Amino acid sequence: MTTTRLRPAWGALVYIGVSFSLAMYFTFAAVQGDYGLFRRIQIEADAAKLEARKAELEAELEAISNKTRRLSDSYLDLDLLDERARSVLGLIRADEIVVR
Repeated sequence: MTTTRLRPAWGALVYIGVSFSLAMYFTFAAVQGDYGLFRRIQIEADAAKLEARKAELEAELEAISNKTRRLSDSYLDLDLLDERARSVLGLIRADEIVVR
């Protein structure tokens, strides 16, 4: 009777181990790498914050441009001029009483 000795298939085990390692590496890189899903979500959130900040700054710019136009030589808003003189220079009229 001949005995056959079973040899482990080292080649197949190495192939499966290397394949599994590469799959795990690429999966990790796809999720948490520099160009992964988490980074993309973070970039999209930052972009949304920047868009909101941009909208706030555009509204502020519009308000400042409106006040500048209203105080220009071609169009003078006397009410705005009076308001600015009171707040910036602390001016009051002769018939007014200041209560602090």
